[in-house]
Amino acid sequence: MTVETRLVLTYFFFHKRLTNLTTSCLLLDATMFTSLIALVLSLLLLGGCAGTTSSLSIATTTINGASEQIPATLLKPDGQGPFPAIVMLHDCSGLGARSSGAPIRWGSDLLGLGYVIVSPDSFTTRGHAGGVCTDPSPTRNEVSPNRRVYDAYAALAYLRTLPFVDGSRVGLMGGSHGGLTTLASMVAPERDNEPLAREKRAGFAAAVALYPGCAARMGGWRVVRQAGAGGPITDYVGVYRPVAPVLILIGENDDWTPAAPCRKLTEVARQAGYPVTIKVYPGAYHSFDSYNPMRYDPARVNANSPSGRGATTGGDPKAWEDSTHEVAAFFGQHLMKPGN
Repeated sequence: MTVETRLVLTYFFFHKRLTNLTTSCLLLDATMFTSLIALVLSLLLLGGCAGTTSSLSIATTTINGASEQIPATLLKPDGQGPFPAIVMLHDCSGLGARSSGAPIRWGSDLLGLGYVIVSPDSFTTRGHAGGVCTDPSPTRNEVSPNRRVYDAYAALAYLRTLPFVDGSRVGLMGGSHGGLTTLASMVAPERDNEPLAREKRAGFAAAVALYPGCAARMGGWRVVRQAGAGGPITDYVGVYRPVAPVLILIGENDDWTPAAPCRKLTEVARQAGYPVTIKVYPGAYHSFDSYNPMRYDPARVNANSPSGRGATTGGDPKAWEDSTHEVAAFFGQHLMKPGN
């Protein structure tokens, strides 16, 4: 049985049981959620993927500068290191009972390639343990990608305290909500007094964004829409300027985070000399890196829909398989040393 198969069976074993519980039982605390994820990953490791896993709490800050603790999960390969590392950002489903499982799948793959993985949980302790995929309330802004940027750099700072991590070789990766957080985290500061300016300049060495929302405003980059927040895009303004190489992987048929703005973002960035690359998968939809069947959910919050709701997700075996090779090659180029 392959690692991927063990992963899916293990994840859905727990997911099935959690989603069958009563509503009151789903109100698990952050420690229980993080411990469950750690248990799933531990079972995978016992199944043949070498390494150790642990749950922990990391210190982060709010946009207002207040100190805060959030749960996280750490995966470490066997050996003393120092190893390269990756901060893995979850999507809008979070890391609770309704999680898509994508951070677990990717974490398992990258652990097997010799990376330390830390996955911060940006939702559970902030009142969104069930995710925000279908939650249109204003409270979703409390866990917006711009806020989660602080969590990404808090996770980076934590990794750099570990003796088995090479702090100069840390990457960032996320999908969907986490993909946009990844792009936002990599935006180069324009002024020295910007929040996280110092951290960004000495920050991540490379980043992968899976199906991110490239129509969002990021630094000097923004889109112009015909009418309203979900109206058609009529123009693109500015340049996306990352502090390090960025790879975007997205499906051609994505109706949640369309490929067209990502293509344009990449084109303009490359013309300006910035290291952004993109691969668009023909026929693939949002969340192509899953075993889930194609499904349209009218309840999903969608900033790119005229109605503001509704999006399609579903796995695409060919796109998923290729994306694993693309991610391995990209991080291998930017984070690995000869002999790793």
